[in-house]
Amino acid sequence: MLRFSIEERSDWQQQAEDYGFHFHTMYGEPYWDESAYYRFTLSQIEKDIEDPTEEIHQMCLHVVDKVISNEALLTRFGIPEYYWDYILRSWQRQDPSLYSRLDLAYSGKSPAKLLENNADTPTSVYETGFWQWLWLEQQVDNRKLPQSADQFNSLQEKLIERFYHLHKQHPHWHLHFACCQGSIEDRGTVQYLQDCAHQAGLPTGFTYVEDIGLAESGEYTNLENQPLHWLFKLYPWEFMFQEEFGQSLTEDRCRFIEPPWKSILSNKAILPLLWKEFKGHPNLLPAFFEEDITQANETTLVKKPLFSREGANISIIQNEKAMMNTEGPYGSEGFIYQAYTPLPKFGDQYALIGSWLVNDKAAGMSIREDRQLITQDMSRYLPHIIVE
Repeated sequence: MLRFSIEERSDWQQQAEDYGFHFHTMYGEPYWDESAYYRFTLSQIEKDIEDPTEEIHQMCLHVVDKVISNEALLTRFGIPEYYWDYILRSWQRQDPSLYSRLDLAYSGKSPAKLLENNADTPTSVYETGFWQWLWLEQQVDNRKLPQSADQFNSLQEKLIERFYHLHKQHPHWHLHFACCQGSIEDRGTVQYLQDCAHQAGLPTGFTYVEDIGLAESGEYTNLENQPLHWLFKLYPWEFMFQEEFGQSLTEDRCRFIEPPWKSILSNKAILPLLWKEFKGHPNLLPAFFEEDITQANETTLVKKPLFSREGANISIIQNEKAMMNTEGPYGSEGFIYQAYTPLPKFGDQYALIGSWLVNDKAAGMSIREDRQLITQDMSRYLPHIIVE
């Protein structure tokens, strides 16, 4: 794993606008950064990223199966009791999922370590599946990269294939997509996934989460009073459970992507249970619930809220003193503690690997970079290549 500088494409900003990548720069700061790229060998990708990603995913599903009907564990996950049966039914029906992303610490010199599982509302899918691939093709054509350069990236292909199979399973279903107003990143992410579904032949629609209502019949509807029977929502399950319409979810009048059982898979409480089930696994870090923290032998720990997203409310604690904190709205739901492992540093930049899955199969990789130890929502996205 090496980092190289490279000349930027002269027209990439205009191309980004033309292709709908309107969040390449946010709040005056660059989000997409093509002044450098990361280089891997094929062996590093296959043995250190691809294979462990699929193995970790299966380990996580094993834990979900243990949690799903265990009241004590569901309580530890902070999931309201009212929804336990609803989540269980979703798991027993084998409600299909679409995609997820594992965040990994990996330097190219030792096994990748799982930091968390973004299994409910992962973003940066457009940048990964389409935009960085376009960058690769054009930089090869521009002779800025070797002709043999490749990329760990079948994400778009696998998304379209997954949507195609979902369409075959439910040929008469209409899939609506939803995200919150006010976020160009969320809107771009959902638009990209909707385009993938459209390429797979699925009839689709879009609505903002704020515009979803509840009809007298008990059905969810959009502003046109169309019933929403199948919905992709870029909106966390823990938020759904707190909405005014939340209790109507249990009537199962609408099926969701991602499904309700993903509320377990995406919860940070899965990390201590993974460690308990697979203690010593080379791709796992020791992790503990708050009440079990005395079992930790590590002097440096990372404190994470159960529902934290985009690096919010994370603390790095060394010898019981906070070295670093990030702000955010999470924490009232409780915390877990995970052994600290440093992200690899290149110059003054720390790099985080995102390893994607579609339908349980490894599908590609993203890299986020920051000068801070904790990767957050504005951390920059850099492309990667594979060269032997």
